[in-house]
Amino acid sequence: MSDIKNLFEKLLSQKEEQKTEEGALVEGKVISIQGTQVFVELVPFGTGVIYGKEYLVARDMIRELNAGDTIKAKIVNIENEDGYVELSLREAKQALAWGEAETSLKSGEILEIVVKEANKGGLMLDWNGISGFLPASQLNAEHYPKVESGDKDAIVNQLKKLVGQKLQVSILSVNPKEGKLIFSERGERANAKEKSVPSKYSVGDILECEVTGIVDFGIFLKLEEGVEGLVHISEMDWSLVENPRTLYKAGDMVRAKIIEIKDGKISFSIKALSENPWKSVEGKYKVGQTVNGVVIKHNKHGALVSIEQGVAGLVHISEFESEKDLKTKLGLGQAYDFTITTFEPKEQKLTLSFKKEEK
Repeated sequence: MSDIKNLFEKLLSQKEEQKTEEGALVEGKVISIQGTQVFVELVPFGTGVIYGKEYLVARDMIRELNAGDTIKAKIVNIENEDGYVELSLREAKQALAWGEAETSLKSGEILEIVVKEANKGGLMLDWNGISGFLPASQLNAEHYPKVESGDKDAIVNQLKKLVGQKLQVSILSVNPKEGKLIFSERGERANAKEKSVPSKYSVGDILECEVTGIVDFGIFLKLEEGVEGLVHISEMDWSLVENPRTLYKAGDMVRAKIIEIKDGKISFSIKALSENPWKSVEGKYKVGQTVNGVVIKHNKHGALVSIEQGVAGLVHISEFESEKDLKTKLGLGQAYDFTITTFEPKEQKLTLSFKKEEK
């Protein structure tokens, strides 16, 4: 049986309550096919018709139809000027596809889909007639564009190498109203190949690996051919790291500790190989104490201040009239006196209050 007839069987298998509103799926028997019009008996609502552009876009499906066939279609107009219910086979097919997408999302089904296009954000995939998007952030380590410079054109060129390839993905989100279908290659069941981590590796192993790629959120390390792991930016150093490219370059050899193996992915930590600085300051500071610290970052919450290597706390924005006022009074790289308002070293929590100098 042809793919078109298989489609009709799927459409017919969806037994939904008949409704007479635009957008509803209705079931009926083909009365006749006259030229570029298909008339459908819709008991008890009257007669439906597929014509005009709806006939043209569905003509391949219509060629498979005969009088007496039962079909399911979508209402696009409850009553046209001739008194018929206008129907769409194309939109019924799309409704079926969106329904299948939601089912696939819930089940975590693995789909093999050929990459159609690439852009600066990721890859475009076509599934059951729906155009979907696979963000670059959802690619696995093997396919992630490892461009040290962060140049967008270079990233696109790397992504274009995947066009025409078949990837194993799972559906990450479905939004029929907005026409958005998002895929992931990093999902729990999305990539069977990536699931296979050699048994010789285990959590706690300390390895010397080559840096194979640097991205905004960390660095990739090569354990052996075809096996890579990620050091997330938060696991690179006890101190704040804003740009991994300032610390490493491709080809560097790095010692790192495996801290997690999950769903075929290996996570490393570099900072785990050095002493946690919060342990050494446990009895050194207390609430109410005045300390000297250096402003290392501004964000929407306030200013991040380092009082020792790897030990930093927040001065909240609420102490200042505005973000501009904060940046004026607490310059990046400048040292000031602060008062400790919260100090919980076991939770690595520190908050500070700016102490204005008296003249």
